[in-house]
Order: sequence, then C-alpha cells, then structure tokens
Amino acid sequence: MSSKENLFGVLAEFDNPADLMDAASATKKAGYKKFDTYTPFPIHGMDDAMGLKPSKLGWIVLIHGIIGLLGGIALQVWSMDISYPMIISGKPTINLPAFIPVTFALVILLSSFGVFMGMFFLNKLPRFHNPIFHSDRFEKASDDGFFLCIEAKDPLFSESKTTEFLKKAGATYTETIPDS
Repeated sequence: MSSKENLFGVLAEFDNPADLMDAASATKKAGYKKFDTYTPFPIHGMDDAMGLKPSKLGWIVLIHGIIGLLGGIALQVWSMDISYPMIISGKPTINLPAFIPVTFALVILLSSFGVFMGMFFLNKLPRFHNPIFHSDRFEKASDDGFFLCIEAKDPLFSESKTTEFLKKAGATYTETIPDS
C-alpha cells in the first residue's frame, strides 16, 4: 500500500486544539498544500494557520442581494408604471416607499439562495464518499478528536516522510488512509 496512487493520505490525531493549530502551521511552513483539519468545533485562527484565503461566500451573497434589490424595484416599476398603471388621486405610479416590503423580501430570499448554493459550490457538494470515513478513530472528530490529514495528491507527499513529519509535529496517532 505504499504506492501513492492507492493512498488518500496520512491522518494524524492530536490531543488538543493548540497542538492541532501548531501542527497546521508547521504543515503550511513545510510547504504542504493539500491538507485539511477536522475538529468538533471551529477553532479561531485555524484559517490563518492553514494559510487559507478569505471566503468568497460574502461576495456571492452580496451579488445575490443586489440582484434581489434591483429585481424587486424593476418588477414593481414595470407592473405599476408600464404594464398596469393606476393613476389614483394624482399620486405617482413609481412610489419607492411603497416598494420597500417587496424589495426587502426579495433581497432576503435571493441572499439566502446565494448562501445555500454558494456553500454547495464552494464546498464541492454533494460529496457522497470520502475515504477518510473508513478510519475508526475519525469518528472522534465529531466529539473530542482533533485531526489533520495530508493528502497523497500533494506534490511533497511521501508516505514515510509525511508520517514522520506528523509525528514530529506532535501527533499522538497516525494512520495511512487507503483510497477506496
């Protein structure tokens, strides 16, 4: 099983969040690019320790919100002024204060669609299977386990060197994960 094609990566378990944070930082400094951490709760500063770029989700939500804003106003202007104008008591047909509830609802609706679809796209979902789930110890990641996995796709990956690196980084347990 030492062939790189038959491996998903090397999984390492750490005792606490601080050890995992230090290991993630050391992994980044060592030059590894294809690695991820798994914890039962978010750890503040982990993104910086892993060298992750800021999320694009905020921009996706902003664009969807702007589309909702412009769409809501355009829909009401079209229906109240162009398609079905109703002139009542000389009031203007384009009445922006009256358009606020519908426009607000469309901003919220399209922003929530943007969050949902953006998360699916950015997280590459749906992903029905991940080889890391074959590890019996990985079940602890949802309760009290702190894991780091370096994938075999990484250019610096070597099963023996990567395992030794993770042990030196403070891993209490390492496991080679087959790609099945």
